[in-house]
Amino acid sequence: MSRYTGPRARINRRFAQSIFTPGNAEERKPYIPGMHGPRLHRKASEYAIGLNEKQKARYTYGMSEKQFRLAFNKAKNTKGVTGTLFLRSLELRLDSVVYNLGLAKSRAAARQFVTHGHILVNGKKVDIPSYLCSAGDIVEVANRAHSRQLAVNNIEMTRFRNAPMWLEFNSTLMKGTVNRLPERDEITKDINEQLIVEFYSR
Repeated sequence: MSRYTGPRARINRRFAQSIFTPGNAEERKPYIPGMHGPRLHRKASEYAIGLNEKQKARYTYGMSEKQFRLAFNKAKNTKGVTGTLFLRSLELRLDSVVYNLGLAKSRAAARQFVTHGHILVNGKKVDIPSYLCSAGDIVEVANRAHSRQLAVNNIEMTRFRNAPMWLEFNSTLMKGTVNRLPERDEITKDINEQLIVEFYSR
């Protein structure tokens, strides 16, 4: 996977929210980030608005442009509401499920947790962050001392963050279940999927 390694505070400021590590960098300022000093925000075109929304979602889920577009095309070719199907597929990625279960403090950390082989799906090791979970899947931490210790530390850091209703998590067993597919109102409100649909429909 193509992983973003650039300045994260700049991305937070660009979208005026905590895409990456929380802090005060996402606070809105009267000028855009950059090296050329304060410049007032200009009125964005419809294309720019759609592009920004697409980039915001892509950074949020830590995906490359190719992965993001492929996921969108798959949703577009599936019967149903494209935007909802698209966001649902992003939430059902294994790294997102691990994050939502509280086994990692961020999606980037969840991605690393998966790629290092600490996660089992239905009893089998899966080290592909883009693996799509289905209703009924059981996601658990591998029964290895190192994996379990990392999970304990992560659960402690995320203990105030509850898993969404479509997931069930047993912190003692370090095992989660995808009870059902997520509904739109159970997915982040910070992304306007309709703008992304319109952007790719141009």
